[in-house]
Amino acid sequence: MTVTQRGFTLVEVLVVVALIALGTASVSFAMRDGDATRLERDGQRLAALLEAARAQSRASGVAVRWRPQGNSFVFEGLPGAPLPTGWLNTDTLSLGTQTVTLGPDPIVAPARITLGQGGQAQTTGARVDVVSDGLRPFHVETRMESR
Repeated sequence: MTVTQRGFTLVEVLVVVALIALGTASVSFAMRDGDATRLERDGQRLAALLEAARAQSRASGVAVRWRPQGNSFVFEGLPGAPLPTGWLNTDTLSLGTQTVTLGPDPIVAPARITLGQGGQAQTTGARVDVVSDGLRPFHVETRMESR
């Protein structure tokens, strides 16, 4: 009578464990933090609004100022229909009180507007900078910060 052993070899088990590890790693890299994504979306929207205000300022010859106001922001000096003044995400805040002057000259002063999220904005968490060197368009820089 012959006894046959049943089961998996060590190589088969290692291959399965390696495949599970690769799958888990790829899923964890693919998943992004929802708060960071919403904050980045608000930053991209603000960059587009700043560029629109800059273009309107140049076209009208009137300086436009952007400034944070509580949990929103305002554009001052825009002729005609105003641009949106609220964040897409209600937790988004502008950190600081910097006023940014847009136009009417083609080159404006360099500007950096830092956005954060609600309660964690002052301590840790994702931050987004909406930046322009004064010549190029506004763009978004994302960073993680902890204090």
